[in-house]
Amino acid sequence: MKKTLSITVYNESGVLTRVSTVFSSRGFNIESIAVGPTANFGISKIIIVLPGDEQTIDQITKQLKKLIQVIEVKNITMRPCVERELMLIKIKSSVSTRSSILEVVNIFRSKVVDISDYSLTIEVTGDPGKISTIQELLKPFTILEIVRTGKISLERDLGINTEF
Repeated sequence: MKKTLSITVYNESGVLTRVSTVFSSRGFNIESIAVGPTANFGISKIIIVLPGDEQTIDQITKQLKKLIQVIEVKNITMRPCVERELMLIKIKSSVSTRSSILEVVNIFRSKVVDISDYSLTIEVTGDPGKISTIQELLKPFTILEIVRTGKISLERDLGINTEF
């Protein structure tokens, strides 16, 4: 099962290298990683998605907490969270297929961000399930290129879980 870790760190040179080394030195693969500043100056949040069981996650968490630059590590896999991801997807299109593609785009509240005679580039933002679903629905139109961010996630303050 995929696990999601939220790691709060001091925003210093080399901190991402130190964090990723904890994973690679133990042979663990990172499926996605997203890093960005927080509301507090000099503090960043790293969201990492990785395959693994609870034992693996516990081991990684203990190792990460030993790093000086790490402020906090949370396994937020089963916690109520708001999750988002961004995907840019370039689809082969012609005059005959364009309206069908736009129908899917509108249903998913996505938007066309580039257009040419032979393709459409679509921006999709949403939870990972939405991203995967629209990607599957657009496959028959021939996907030319895809770029996806890693998942970002924040815990819900009220503790209401809409995912489970």
